[in-house]
Amino acid sequence: MTTPTTPTTPPIGTVAHIAINSDDTDASRAFYGAVLGWRFEPWGPPEFFRVHTDRGRDPGPLAALQHRRVFDGGVAAPVEITVAVDDVAARLAAAVSAGGRVLMEPTTIAGVGELAFVADPSGVPVGLMRYDPAAG
Repeated sequence: MTTPTTPTTPPIGTVAHIAINSDDTDASRAFYGAVLGWRFEPWGPPEFFRVHTDRGRDPGPLAALQHRRVFDGGVAAPVEITVAVDDVAARLAAAVSAGGRVLMEPTTIAGVGELAFVADPSGVPVGLMRYDPAAG
């Protein structure tokens, strides 16, 4: 297993990470490799892969392909976005105050930062990540 690290600390409030949820990561890796020329690096938990393109590190968000994750026993979104935040606890409180719900309590990802998930009032999952500046 590769030790997680992130190359830079994304600006607060930006979409910092996009994950494609897959029921069959082997088939999805073959598909995206053939169609878009993407390469995949195992990273972190099982069935989680960082996406690499021929353009190197794009200025846009990091991308991953991962085994489908379901929150609240509902249907998972086909794609998840994670937004860089400065304070996960404050953003969770704001989400609940604004009519959302907490889907995943904060957890620390070694070498990356603190991650939690909320659902907006329509149930759309959104990740909130406080990136560890020491990791970048």
